[in-house]
Amino acid sequence: QVQLVESGGGLVQAGGSLRLSCAASGRTFTSYVMGWFRHTPGKEREFVGYITSSGGRAYYDDSVKGRFTISRDNAKNTVYLQMNSLKPEDTAGYYCAAAPYGATREANGYGYWGRGTQVTVSA
Repeated sequence: QVQLVESGGGLVQAGGSLRLSCAASGRTFTSYVMGWFRHTPGKEREFVGYITSSGGRAYYDDSVKGRFTISRDNAKNTVYLQMNSLKPEDTAGYYCAAAPYGATREANGYGYWGRGTQVTVSA
């Protein structure tokens, strides 16, 4: 089992940057593909991207490709989401999640979720 806690959200102007962190507890962190999702009330939860357990490969939704970068530090049990060139439409709660069974963009493939951190991008 793993517990996840996100941090780093806040208010930023369009074109700005933020880096989110997701700290994991538990000795099996390196076993999990780690994903990021976002959610805005009234909308479906949206896949942002994931990174493989080794950190060797990351995959992104087209909406963030080229602007967002996912990385992980397995020694620190932490995964990061670097967000550049932010747009107002990136405003959402951002959630990290752990997938025990392999890489997927489907939310139901993730068994553990953090409580999220809010990102607000002003125009």
